[in-house]
Amino acid sequence: MNWRRIVYPLAALAFLAFAWNSYGWPGVAAVLSGGVMWVLLHFNRMVHVMKQATDRPVGHVASAVMLNAKLRPGVNLLHIMALTKALGVRQSPEGEEPEVYRWTDTGGSHVTCELVNGRLLRWKLWRPEDDASGEVPEAGEALAPAAPAEPRGGPAAH
Repeated sequence: MNWRRIVYPLAALAFLAFAWNSYGWPGVAAVLSGGVMWVLLHFNRMVHVMKQATDRPVGHVASAVMLNAKLRPGVNLLHIMALTKALGVRQSPEGEEPEVYRWTDTGGSHVTCELVNGRLLRWKLWRPEDDASGEVPEAGEALAPAAPAEPRGGPAAH
């Protein structure tokens, strides 16, 4: 079960109870207006990302290598779409977990992302020069988990 479905409503109710106990109706109005502002900001971001995606071909990304470098576990599909500025090509059956999407660049490289509960679990970069046989991996193949990123300064010298 997704813990966010329980924790976020409980946190909202706790904020409302705190506002009522501390400030009465003006406190409740302040918390509710803050919640409406958050919803409007999220909706505005979602519309902006979707508007960018309408101008690009489905499943296309400028550079699959750069997308691979920018991805990190736990981001949602909207964040990935903001990075690619395009919808991904669905590789998994509709309504089935995990969801698998693929973005391809003009050089033939592609990134296949696996999302569970709407969050990125793992991804895999495939480049044509990496595979001598030239075969494209199937969508059903298991994806290797992402390697943890090294610190910006590189490995520490000892």
